[in-house]
Amino acid sequence: MRPADVVAVCPGSFDPVTLGHMDVVERAMALFGDVIVGVGRNSKKNYLFDFDERMRLTRDAMAKLTGVRVMPVDGLLVDFCRSQGAGVIVKGLRFASDFDHELQMAHMNEAMTGIETVLLIGSRLYGSISSTLLREVASNGGDIAAFVTPEVDAAVRAKVAAMKAGTASGSVDQL
Repeated sequence: MRPADVVAVCPGSFDPVTLGHMDVVERAMALFGDVIVGVGRNSKKNYLFDFDERMRLTRDAMAKLTGVRVMPVDGLLVDFCRSQGAGVIVKGLRFASDFDHELQMAHMNEAMTGIETVLLIGSRLYGSISSTLLREVASNGGDIAAFVTPEVDAAVRAKVAAMKAGTASGSVDQL
């Protein structure tokens, strides 16, 4: 049984979206009636993909999950949640350091708005991967296909090649 009237938001930068992200979203779908994947912007991060590319890749990956909406998040996550009528934020945890960071954010979000945070332990298959790690592996010629959709794999390989060739903005060193 799941609370069908609860809207959940699964936020992230999704640079790139991984099978680990998709796993958390699928498990959130089993718990809550409506799931929104919120793609955020953070001016302090060096992204491999620009915002429009991250939105497109995330939408394409999540299209396989019936009923999931992918939406942009500008500003505070809690403001986005309120505007969507969301009652819960769902995040995935991989390591203890994730917990320390997520606990601080959960406390702040709850203090500001009363919105609860649900933390899902990363699955055995994908619990140790991160977008940052995959960008690093890809930038050094490694194969990330087992951790992303085929479309994301192709996009990462193309972006890394373009950056190495100097035909895309950014630098492989930023990865």
